[in-house]
Amino acid sequence: MSTYAVTNPATGETLATYPEATDAEVKDAIALADTAYRTWARVVAPAERAELLRKVAQLHRDRKDELSAIIVREMGKPLSAAEGEVDFAADITEYYADHIDEITADVPLDIEGEGPAFVRKAPLGVLLGIMPWNFPYYQVARFAAPNIAIGNTIILKHAPQCPESAAAIEKMYLDAGFPEGVYVNVYASNDQAAEIIADRRVQGVSVTGSERAGAAVAALAGQHLKKVALELGGSDPFILLSTDDLDGAVAAAVEARLDNTGQSCNAAKRFIVDESLYEDFLEKFTAAMTAATLGDPFAEDTDLGPLSSLAAAERLEEQVDRAVAQGATLVAGGTRDGAFYEATVLTDVTPEMDAFREEFFGPVGVVYKVTGEDEAVEIANDTSFGLGSYVFTTDSEQAERVANQIEAGMVYINLVLADEPALPFGGVKRSGTSREMGLLAADEFVNKKLIRAKA
Repeated sequence: MSTYAVTNPATGETLATYPEATDAEVKDAIALADTAYRTWARVVAPAERAELLRKVAQLHRDRKDELSAIIVREMGKPLSAAEGEVDFAADITEYYADHIDEITADVPLDIEGEGPAFVRKAPLGVLLGIMPWNFPYYQVARFAAPNIAIGNTIILKHAPQCPESAAAIEKMYLDAGFPEGVYVNVYASNDQAAEIIADRRVQGVSVTGSERAGAAVAALAGQHLKKVALELGGSDPFILLSTDDLDGAVAAAVEARLDNTGQSCNAAKRFIVDESLYEDFLEKFTAAMTAATLGDPFAEDTDLGPLSSLAAAERLEEQVDRAVAQGATLVAGGTRDGAFYEATVLTDVTPEMDAFREEFFGPVGVVYKVTGEDEAVEIANDTSFGLGSYVFTTDSEQAERVANQIEAGMVYINLVLADEPALPFGGVKRSGTSREMGLLAADEFVNKKLIRAKA
């Protein structure tokens, strides 16, 4: 039985299944991508690549209704959020079309000797992308678009629960006029993905997913001396030290926690609040969390849909139950109904508890009380993750001090959900090893080739 299936988490109904690729089809996919690379990188000019990428961006917008409905069915994303994701994927794709001259430009070097010297950015070849289910279009766009712009070709293994969106993305690339092989979707098994990584024609692999998946792929890539980029989990701190608008800070905190029904690696998950604001924040935060509408993801007024699967909801339930059993206080929530899990607030979590170290991938917020800046930073950094972070304070000097001390790849000050195509995304520690989006993304899988000539 194929693992690639569309199972609506809101109902538990399996709507469609897709056959896994045969070994022969996987070999054909590699050959097709490798053959396409010879032309795509060396013959097709950057300006032509850019025009094709613009067509893909426009197809995202033209097909937004269809694309949005697909991911509501696949992983339960509320419809308005699904529509926003499609728009963002279009913007990301268009960004790399608009900036292709910067992406591909030579970088001159100021040397002491005579003669010109410069670094030429050359593509590496065929890349494998292993993508997750939580943002089926956005995650793919931020991997595929910069690498296709630079001249690489892509084999894409999407999450098994996203076969319909995977096919829709490949169709947009083909309908835009891309040569066959520049973007290839393959319904590969994990064993087949390992074979793709091992193939000498494949030059690198990018993984967005769990720590376990990232570690397994990185070990395999290392064994075969392949470049690897990892974007993994997060347990991002939201630090509130001072504010002249507590209601606004609470609204931002809830928005940052409940985005994508809490299933976002860079969502705020740990709320670290100065003792002077703690009681008022907790009261307002709890009220706002529990006011979120849980229901049909196709309904306009739904804030929280189901989690991506029944198994995901059961894992979250087990984590919360275990936290309470170990001494945490359940302030609100904690109830599961099928794949639906209500917004939940925990307090009194201590370093001895599993909940202090774990990532809650769902609508669960853990609130901590601290006595000032130093303790806030200490708790924020006391994690194996280091993806994003949020700092709310009215003191600009304090904001800079805290930002400098936080061990994370991203710090947002007095705002949340402010991602843009131009902003690099990525983390440190066990959250990853690379950067996506922005111009930095186009430097991940690049041969920075030195060229020096005699005067």
